[in-house]
Amino acid sequence: MPIYEFRCRDCNEVFELLQLGASQDDEAKCPTCGKQNFERVLSVTNHAVGGKSGGASSGVSKQERTCSQGECTTWTVPGTS
Repeated sequence: MPIYEFRCRDCNEVFELLQLGASQDDEAKCPTCGKQNFERVLSVTNHAVGGKSGGASSGVSKQERTCSQGECTTWTVPGTS
């Protein structure tokens, strides 16, 4: 279920909507002004890749452990938590 970001063309409010299907566009409204005049905007992404490069840490850490399903891995990446 993707979450999309929209900008209201009337009040410029930027908000997110969980889109379960294309028919939901008819029901969606701006949470600030209540109008249906909005456009989808490109969301900013944040990601980190890899481990160490040139001896410097990328901020990504990996924790492996045994759990009830077998072996589990938890990845911690830098950013807002």
